[in-house]
Amino acid sequence: MHDLINLLKNAKTIVVVGASPNPDRPSHYISKYLMNQGYTVIPVNPGHDKLFGQTCYPRVRDIPESHTIDIVDIFRRSDQVIPIVEDAIERGAGFIWMQDGVINPEAKKQAEAAGIPVEMNNCIYRVHMRSGL
Repeated sequence: MHDLINLLKNAKTIVVVGASPNPDRPSHYISKYLMNQGYTVIPVNPGHDKLFGQTCYPRVRDIPESHTIDIVDIFRRSDQVIPIVEDAIERGAGFIWMQDGVINPEAKKQAEAAGIPVEMNNCIYRVHMRSGL
């Protein structure tokens, strides 16, 4: 089990893959919540140029090297995770977090082989709220 509380305490930049402008989508309100908690949120969604007042990138690999990526938080279908994880590995992400219902053991294996810990099928918002941070 990862020490998720320490991870969240020490993280500064969270990439949200599948960020949405639709306030009814979990990726939208969780991104806003994380921003309100002081995290730098970098949205990734190929359909948008800006979200939450931030530049929105088409893929994780398109995020400039000047940004350190502490956590890549994935709001995509399980069958779409492998290329995202490959990008996260390429960019040197510190941690990969797959939201509730996102389960891809092969992607997890790839990330861990590259030295990147993974949390699967868990909600960053719920963990943060319960942690009392």
